Amino acid sequence: MGSIVDLEEKVRHGRLSRRDFLGCAAALGVGAGLASTRFAAAAETAMPKKGGVLKAGLSGGQSTDTLDPALDQNKVPFTFARNWGEFLVTQKPDGSLKNLIAEEFDSSPDATRWTMKIRKGVEFHNGKTVTPQDVAATLERHSDKNSKSGAYGILKDIDTIKVDGDTVVLTLKTPNAELPYLMTDYHILIQPNGGKDDPNAGISAGPYRIVSHQPGVHYVGERFENYWAGDELGHADRIEVLVVNDDTARMTALQSGKVDMINAVAPRIVSFIERIKGVKLQNVSGKGFYPFNMFCDTAPFDNNDLRMALKLATDRKQMLDTVLRGYGDIGNDFPINGAYALFPDDIPQREFDPDQAKHYYKKSGYDGSIVLRASDVAFPGALDAAQLFQQSCAQAGIKIDVHREPSDGYWSSVWNSKPFCESYWGGRPTQDLMYTTAMYSGADWNDTNFHNEKFDKMLLEARGELDESKRKAIYHDMALLVRDKGGEIVPFFNQLLDATGSKVAGYTPSPIGELMNGYALAACWVAT
Repeated sequence: MGSIVDLEEKVRHGRLSRRDFLGCAAALGVGAGLASTRFAAAAETAMPKKGGVLKAGLSGGQSTDTLDPALDQNKVPFTFARNWGEFLVTQKPDGSLKNLIAEEFDSSPDATRWTMKIRKGVEFHNGKTVTPQDVAATLERHSDKNSKSGAYGILKDIDTIKVDGDTVVLTLKTPNAELPYLMTDYHILIQPNGGKDDPNAGISAGPYRIVSHQPGVHYVGERFENYWAGDELGHADRIEVLVVNDDTARMTALQSGKVDMINAVAPRIVSFIERIKGVKLQNVSGKGFYPFNMFCDTAPFDNNDLRMALKLATDRKQMLDTVLRGYGDIGNDFPINGAYALFPDDIPQREFDPDQAKHYYKKSGYDGSIVLRASDVAFPGALDAAQLFQQSCAQAGIKIDVHREPSDGYWSSVWNSKPFCESYWGGRPTQDLMYTTAMYSGADWNDTNFHNEKFDKMLLEARGELDESKRKAIYHDMALLVRDKGGEIVPFFNQLLDATGSKVAGYTPSPIGELMNGYALAACWVAT
C-alpha cells in the first residue's frame, strides 16, 4: 500500500480513484477530513495544465542527426520526433495499440491484404490536410531501399500500395498477422507527400511544430494549436531538447533546474539522483538491451569459434551488478527477453566459462588482439562494460584492445560500420519486428551482418503461422540459432532509467521506451 505520499502520487498519475484513496488512507490511520483534503490537492495537480516551458536534457544526439525520420537512429531525434511528428498508430504502455492517423485496420482472412482507414480532419503544420495519398507516399518512401530508411527491413514485404477513397490498401508478398504493429515503427512518421519532396523539412501533424533545431545541440517546438487530438497532448506552450551526452552533466542540469527531465540515468549515479530534493527516478523494466556487436562476415569474427569464445568469456553477472547496479536482467545472446509474448523460456542461460572460452579461442586459430570500439554514448556505463569485458576475456587468454570513440559521430561512423563495437537497442513491439529489423538478411539495420538462410526462412514461416504454439516453437529455434551462430553478445537487458524534476506533472513510465516512449514532453505538464 505504501505511505500517504505514495497514494497521492498514484492519484496524480490517474491510477487511484477517490474512493480507493480514502479507503487506503483510512487503513493507514489518516482521518477522513485530512484524507479528503489531501486527495483534492493531489487531484488538482493531476489535471493537465496549459502553459509554461518543459525542457529535456538528453543523451544520444550528434551533429550528423537530421529531421528525416527515415534516418532516425539516435535517442534525441527519436524523442523530438514523437513531439512534432504524428504516426499511423502507437503502442500503449500495456502493449496494446492506439490508433492515430490510421483510424481502423482490417485484413483479408489470409492476412495478405490490409486496409487502413485514414482519419479525416488531421492537419499538417503547414496548414494542409493529411490525406490517404500522403500516407501511401510515406509507406512508399520507407519501403524503398534507396531511402535508407530504418523501417525498410519491416516494410520490404509490401507488394503494392494503393489508395481507395479514404483507405490505403496494402498487399503483402507473404502473410503477416501483425502488420498493424509494423506501423508503430518510429521511422514511419507521416509527412506531406511522404517526405518525398523534402524529407528534412520537419513538417508533420504532431502536437508541436518545430521552431528551431541545431543537430547535436538544441531543438525547440511550440504548441500546434490545430493538433487533431485537442488537449490529449501538448500541454506546455514550448518544449526544448538540449543534447547533453555526458551522464554527470545531465544530472547536474536536472539538479540546477536547467532541464526538467533527463533520459538514460547512469546506474552509477542513481544514488545521487535519489538524494536530490524534488527529483524523482523514473525506472521501469522493458525490452531494451546493450549488445556488443560482431560482424559475422568480417575477419576475425567470420569464425564462429571465435565468436563463441567471446560469448563464453563474458561475465554477465559481473557486468549487470557493476555497470547496471542490478537495474536490469542477464542476457542470453539473443535479443528477446520475458517482456515479449512467446518468449522461449526453456533455453539454458549461457554462463561465464573461461576454460571453454579458451578452448574455442584455440580452436578458432586466431591469436592476435581484438579491437572493441566503445563510447559512453552507446549506453550508460558503456566504457566500464568494455573494461570488464576486457578483464574477463583476459582470463581466457584473449586480448581485447578497447578503443574509446568520441560521442559525436559514433552512430554514423562506428555503429554498423566497424566490425566490433558496443550498441543499444530499445526493443520492438513483437519478436517478428525485432528479428526483422536487426537479424533479417536484407535489413539495413542488421548490425551484426548476420546472413542466415535458415533463419530467414523461419522468420517468414513464423510470421504467417496463426497457431500460437507452433509460432512459439519456431521462435525457440530462431533464438537458439542466433544465440549459437549470431554475432551479438547480449550481456544484459536494461531497465529504463529516466528522472524528472519537481516542475513535471503527469509522468507515467512506459516499458515501451524511455521518457514515456518519447512522449513525455508532450504528455506531461508544468506542475507549478
